[in-house]
Amino acid sequence: MTERAGYLPGLSSDEVAWQTLTFARAGAPLEVAVPVLTEAQMQALAARVKEASRRHLKTRSVAEITDIIDRAIARLLDRDDPFRRKAEELLPIVSGYDAEMVRLGLTEYFKTFRKPELTKFLAEDFANPQILDDFQPMPKGGFARAFGPDLLVHIWAGNVPGLPLWSFVSGLLVKAGSIGKVPSAEPLFAGWFARLLAEIEPDLAECFAIVWWQGGDEASESALLGQADTVLAYGGNDSLAAIRDRLPVTTRYLAHGHKVSFGMVSRDALDTQKAWSTTHSAAYDVARYDQQGCYSPHLFFVERGGKVSPQEFSRALAHELACFEEKFPRRALTIAESGDVAAWRHAEEMKSLSQPDRELMGDAAGAWSVAYVEDAEELAPSGLNRTIRVVAIDDLQDAVPLISPFKALLQTVGIAASPEVLFRLSALLGEAGVTRISALGRMSAPEAGWHHDGRFNLLDLVRLTEIERSAEQSAEQYAPYVD
Repeated sequence: MTERAGYLPGLSSDEVAWQTLTFARAGAPLEVAVPVLTEAQMQALAARVKEASRRHLKTRSVAEITDIIDRAIARLLDRDDPFRRKAEELLPIVSGYDAEMVRLGLTEYFKTFRKPELTKFLAEDFANPQILDDFQPMPKGGFARAFGPDLLVHIWAGNVPGLPLWSFVSGLLVKAGSIGKVPSAEPLFAGWFARLLAEIEPDLAECFAIVWWQGGDEASESALLGQADTVLAYGGNDSLAAIRDRLPVTTRYLAHGHKVSFGMVSRDALDTQKAWSTTHSAAYDVARYDQQGCYSPHLFFVERGGKVSPQEFSRALAHELACFEEKFPRRALTIAESGDVAAWRHAEEMKSLSQPDRELMGDAAGAWSVAYVEDAEELAPSGLNRTIRVVAIDDLQDAVPLISPFKALLQTVGIAASPEVLFRLSALLGEAGVTRISALGRMSAPEAGWHHDGRFNLLDLVRLTEIERSAEQSAEQYAPYVD
């Protein structure tokens, strides 16, 4: 089977060179042809997208754009739609994730972009979303209007299916012409979404494009980055730093690099009635997409004093992970990933041999591992791919000094606790650098309008033009009705 990736308005397939990426996971080989553009083609594409967005996207109201996105999402939520069928068929092959996990995950994810949720996106960042359409009154006096970039370049990572949708939609809402660079690990979904939008609203067909280039191809990258007003990039810290160094100083750069997330379980969530639900939710956060998201947990701090002890919690967590492996088998790992898991397990085994208060659960050849630690220790990365550490602690707030050294890397914390404990902990965690707090079981499913890494999805993309009150008052003397 062969599938063509990308979306190149104004370019025919015969004008473009293509490179084939091969995926053979799940026993179903798939070839994906990705476009390889020359520098001249990349620059011409950028010019075309800029011009089309000025004529067809920036002239639309944000309400019209929201309606278009909502119609596209309705298609993606329809399991009989050709785009949805293709996503369910091919994304498991490309990503290696269990097909049922992908199916359920896509539905949950797409629901985040329905019209009611899009209005939340807008309301989170703009007190009056009409500021994207026209000048609106400001509390301090005068008027202001928000303008999106002429060209917003997205550089996406491929660790979670459908990830490009978040920034793609954000760009549309601020009326930015967009060009997205897909990763080799998942080059398909962004192009499908672009084609779906063009099918629903042909006038927007040239307002965005989806491209690809080989990692390290600085010529292709520079040809596009040099045209961008704003660059939004996801990936490893080294690659993000390299992009930053190649950008003009006048280009706005929004980078999302490696982050570490963890969970916290209070004694309130560990009585005999609630413990199963708590461990099931924690296991789901570990199993979903094999901890590949920045919001996936690497560790759980579990409070002593409940009816269920931290060690019993870790054993119950191991049982739940075994059940999830039956329901949603872990994807086949690359050699590098297998090496990371083996190294993590080996380190935990060595510690268990020398420290009798530690326990390592899970077979070395199995698809999950749980390490239990009796004495509190600092936050540390797991081996990913369903490897998790459970750390016992007397009081959850005692974990704060253990995470504080990693302030720049912290992101999501999943908490199972009473309201009083939740708000007390949240204040401490916020000071320590945490930017998102969710329920256990929801760590990998951010809400609509989530402020990624504590920043704004939309507000960071725009610039404001203000009409000061002095200009407004001065204009009155030149009005035709003045005596």
